[in-house]
Amino acid sequence: MDILTEAFRWLNDPLNWTGRRGVLALTADHLQVSTVAVLLALAVALPLGLWLGHRGRGATVGVVVANTTRAVPTLALLMLLAASGFFGNGATAVACAVFAVPPILANAVTGVAGVPPAARDAARGVGMSPARVLWTVEIPHAVPLVAAGIRTGAVQVLATVPLAALVGGTSLGTVVVTGFGTLRYGQALAGGLLVAALCLVVEGVLALVERAVTPAGLRARRRSERGRDRPAPRRAPVAAVAGDRSNGPRPRS
Repeated sequence: MDILTEAFRWLNDPLNWTGRRGVLALTADHLQVSTVAVLLALAVALPLGLWLGHRGRGATVGVVVANTTRAVPTLALLMLLAASGFFGNGATAVACAVFAVPPILANAVTGVAGVPPAARDAARGVGMSPARVLWTVEIPHAVPLVAAGIRTGAVQVLATVPLAALVGGTSLGTVVVTGFGTLRYGQALAGGLLVAALCLVVEGVLALVERAVTPAGLRARRRSERGRDRPAPRRAPVAAVAGDRSNGPRPRS
């Protein structure tokens, strides 16, 4: 309880929010590193995922190879980069980008590969080229899954960027590392709360963006599917009701 009280006391101190090492400046650095990492992951994973899903061959192998990067801890990758002389926020962005590739790639492949065959065949039947089928039919259908993969990767990156403080970078992890280094565990807890709050805020914003970019037709189809999946309300059997009435006392004649 003392640590929790110390954490809220640290958060309520205005001096901890301003300056070059204040919460606002560290949050800006945190978001900047996260944005660079997500953009790097998108540049690699999104075109590859769309191509593999459209091609229909090699998608499973590509997703499996991408998922093997999850076996390498981000901290270990950061230490390898630091050992090679690559420190700071740049090394953190590269390591987090590697960590964000699997969800983006997997959702892009699944989204494009899951397009209804009838829609794809109809597009080809009217003379569309493979590239036009991809851009006008497959990608619009895949937008919800692609956006969900980007949202997952972005939140994972936000939660991993605090490791930048271990390799000379600046982020909200600086608050945590400084707290542990000075034995101020309330400050370390405050830094963890700030990271969690930032992840929740970004998660909510990206959820709204995902809804906005989803075509209206797909949103309507989702609502109709959810309506069909709801169980029908249970009603009492008519026979049972009639039987209950028949078993009651009858007037004497």
